[in-house]
Amino acid sequence: MTLAFFDWFSENNNGRYMLEGFATNLEIALIAIVFAFIVGLGLALLRLSRNRIVSYAAGIWIDVFRNLPLILLVIFLALLLPESWRDFWTDNVPGWAPEAFESGLILGAFMALILYNSAVLAEIMRAGILSLAKGQGEAASALGMTYGQSLRFVILPQGLRRMVPALVSQLITLNKDTTLVSLIAIQEVVRRGRIVNANSGNPFTGSETEAPYLEVFIFIGILFVAVNYALSRLSRRLEIRERKRTGTTVEQVKGLEDQVAVEPA
Repeated sequence: MTLAFFDWFSENNNGRYMLEGFATNLEIALIAIVFAFIVGLGLALLRLSRNRIVSYAAGIWIDVFRNLPLILLVIFLALLLPESWRDFWTDNVPGWAPEAFESGLILGAFMALILYNSAVLAEIMRAGILSLAKGQGEAASALGMTYGQSLRFVILPQGLRRMVPALVSQLITLNKDTTLVSLIAIQEVVRRGRIVNANSGNPFTGSETEAPYLEVFIFIGILFVAVNYALSRLSRRLEIRERKRTGTTVEQVKGLEDQVAVEPA
C-alpha cells in the first residue's frame, strides 16, 4: 500500500462506503451464528439420541451439509428458493435492516450459512459432550435425574464451556465465509471493494484517484484480521478463565473435529 491509499480512501466517501459494507458482513455473521448454534445444538442432541434411527438420520444430515462446499450451497439455495419466498422476505424485512438485507437473495445466503455451520457446530458440540467422563451422567442418575435433566443441568453446561474456543474458531470461519454472498449480488465489503475499484479514476463518477485492486483488498483483509484477531484473543481469555475457575488443564485440537481432554491440574 502506498500514500495514494489515503487519497482514494477519503475521496467520495469510499472509506465510509466500504466500512458500511464490512458492517453488513458482521451482521450477516452474527445472525447466522445465532441460528446455526440453535440448530447445531439440536442436531448434536439428535445425533446422541438413544434411538438409533434418529441418531442415524441426524448423522446423515450432518455429514451431507458439513461436506458440501459452502459456495455451492450459497449459489444453489439462492437460485432454488421459490420466488414467493423471496417476495415475502422483501415485503416483510424491517425498515431498520441494512440495505443489503432488502434483497430476497439474502434469504438463500442465510440458509446456506446456517445449514453448513450448524452441521459443523453439531460435530463440535457432540465431541465436547462425549469428552465428559461417564461418571458425570452416572452421578446425575444416582441423584434421581432423568436423561433429559442430566443433559440440561450437568452435561451440557460443562460441555459447552469446554467448547468455547472451538465455537469462537468457527465464528471466525463463518465471518470470513460471509464474503461468499458477494457472488449473489449482495452489497457486502468485497462487492463494494470491486465497485470502488471499478469507479476509481473516472471523473464522471467523482473518483478521479485510482484505487488499485490490490490496495482495496489489502484494506479488506486488514478489517477481517482485526476483528478475527480480537475474537481469537477473547477465546483465549475465556479458556484461561475457565482453567483457573475449574483448576483443570484443557488440551484442544482446533478444527472441525475438536476433541477435548481434561486432566486434573
